Amino acid sequence: MTSPTLTDMLRVFGRIGIYSFGGPAAQIAVMHKELVEDRPWLSEDGFLRALSFCMLLPGPEAMQLATYAGWRLRGVTGGLMAGLLFVLPGALVISLLVGLYAAFGQVPGVQAAFLGVKAAVVIIVLQALRKLAGKALHGADGWLLAGIGFVALYALNIPFPVVVLGAGIYGFAKGSTTGVTPPQTVRPQTGTALRQALIWGGLWLLPLIGLSLAGWEFLSDIGWFFAKLAVVTFGGAYAVLAYMSQTVVQHYQWIEAGQMIDALGLAETTPGPLILVTQFVAMLSGLQNGGVALGLAAGAVALWATFMPCFLWIFLAAPYVEQITGHPRLGAALKAITAAVVGVILNLSVWFALHVLFGEVAKITFGPLGFALPNISTLNWAAVLLTLLAATLMLHLRWGMGRTLVTLAAAGLALSFVPALA
Repeated sequence: MTSPTLTDMLRVFGRIGIYSFGGPAAQIAVMHKELVEDRPWLSEDGFLRALSFCMLLPGPEAMQLATYAGWRLRGVTGGLMAGLLFVLPGALVISLLVGLYAAFGQVPGVQAAFLGVKAAVVIIVLQALRKLAGKALHGADGWLLAGIGFVALYALNIPFPVVVLGAGIYGFAKGSTTGVTPPQTVRPQTGTALRQALIWGGLWLLPLIGLSLAGWEFLSDIGWFFAKLAVVTFGGAYAVLAYMSQTVVQHYQWIEAGQMIDALGLAETTPGPLILVTQFVAMLSGLQNGGVALGLAAGAVALWATFMPCFLWIFLAAPYVEQITGHPRLGAALKAITAAVVGVILNLSVWFALHVLFGEVAKITFGPLGFALPNISTLNWAAVLLTLLAATLMLHLRWGMGRTLVTLAAAGLALSFVPALA
C-alpha cells in the first residue's frame, strides 16, 4: 500500500464523489475500483475490513467508508477531504435541483439523463458484486452467510442490524483463538477516545444548541430532527425513509406527500448518498416558508446535522479497527459480517435494478415471506435499452466509468424524445 499526496487524493476522491450514483452498492463498487483495483492505496483485506466495520455504524456506510479510507491514507486531514468530497458534489446538484423544482416543478430532462446514468450503474454494481464475492466469500460458510443475508433482507424483512449482529455472533463463536496473524496496525491518532468524542461531538451538536438558544425554531427543528435520524440510520437510508417521510409530511408538515416522493426520486438520481434527501427536504421547506435565504440556511443545517456525526464515528473508532480485526475471535466475527454484507449488497442491487427497469414494484407477501415483484406491464423499455448499451460498452468494449456515464446520460436524454419510449 502506498501513501498518496493530498493532490492525488483530491483528484481521486473528487472523482469518487462525482461518480457515486446509484446508492451504497454502486458507491462501494466505485471506491473498490479506484482505491483497490486501479491503484495500490488499500489492500483487498483492508478494504473489506473497513467495509464490514462501516456497516456496523449508523449513517451512510459509503461515506463512512470513504472517510475511513481517507483517514487510513492521510490521517484526519485525509479523512475530512475524502468525506467532504464524497458529499459535496451531490449537495451542489441537490441545491440546483431544488431551485429548478421550486421554479418549474418536475424536471423531466434531468430525470431522463439520469435514467441513463442509473442504467450504467446497474452494470457497475454487477461487476463489483462479482469481484467482492470472489474476494470475501471463502468456503461454504461464507457463501451460506451471504445467502442468508440476502434472503433475510429480501424475503423475510429482518432488520439489517439483526442480520449483521447474527453473522457477527456466528463468526465469533466459530473463530479460532490460535493461528491468527494480526494485520499491520496503524498508529492510533494523538489523544484519547474521550478527546475525539468531545471534539467531533461538540462540532456536531454545539451549532444545533446555538440555534435552539437563539430561538430560531424552524432551523432548530430541522437540525435536531435530522441529527436524531443520523443516529438511528443503521443499514443505509432505506431503513428510515418511511419514518422520515411520515414525520416531515404529517408531523412537521414541512412539505406535502407528493413533494416528498419527488424529493426521493430526484435524490436517487444525484451522486452521493441517498440520505442527501434530507438537504432537499430542508431546502424546499425553507424556500416555501421564508425564501431563498432560509432555504439555503435550512439546507446547510440539514447537511451539518446529517453528515457531521459520520466524522465523529470514524475519527473516534478508526484507530481501533486494525486492533479489533487482529483479535482472533473479533476478526472472525468481522469476516462473517463481511460475508453477510455481500448478501446485503446483492439485496440492494436487486432492489435498485428492479426500480430502474420497472415503473411499479409491489411487495407480495406469503405469511412471513415478502418479495419485491415488479409489474411487468410497467417495464421501462428505454431503461432496458440503456442497460444493454451500458453492458456492451463496459463488458464488451471495456469502456471506463466516466466515459460510460457521460454517454449513457446523453443516450437517456436522447431517448426521452422518442415518443414510443418517453
